[in-house]
Amino acid sequence: MIASIQGEITQILNNQVVVNLDGLGLLVNVTEAACLNCHLGMQQSFHTYLVVREDQLALYGFATAEERDLFVHLIGVAGIGPKTGLAALSALSPETVRRAITSEQPEIFARVPGIGKKTAQKIILDLQGKIQPLEPFEAASRLDDVDTEVLEALTALGYSVVEAQAALQSIGREENPDVEERLRRALQYFS
Repeated sequence: MIASIQGEITQILNNQVVVNLDGLGLLVNVTEAACLNCHLGMQQSFHTYLVVREDQLALYGFATAEERDLFVHLIGVAGIGPKTGLAALSALSPETVRRAITSEQPEIFARVPGIGKKTAQKIILDLQGKIQPLEPFEAASRLDDVDTEVLEALTALGYSVVEAQAALQSIGREENPDVEERLRRALQYFS
């Protein structure tokens, strides 16, 4: 297995980059955020996972080992292929994925293109207990209820899940979160 690669970025495509390793160009499928952080000619390293299929070999690259590990867990769920797993990690941060699983919020996964309600519930059921929360469960679920409402409001207004998460992360955490106040601050992020 190819666990990681490092080399010069010689080509940037749609969620794919070509990494030159001493004259060998490897096509690496990457998340949207990783693709945006790449520039031609820069040295870049990726934590990778090689998917072997009967008709193709596909290399998937991630900025962190945590993202790669979450990807491996996601594609282990029946009905989730590598493209859908990559789409989930492009739309959701690793922290959001962990919180959605540990606090049993399939609606977060259902917002990802290619994942319906049933598949989202299957992800929660299959990965429950396999994924550890980043912080105590009680605090995460209390804050997630408010953030989930704000995230739903922002996506209903036409913002993508990635944009909505960026806005939420920019306003930080508060002791007594209020949905209306957090939504107002998130909307200020876009102006």
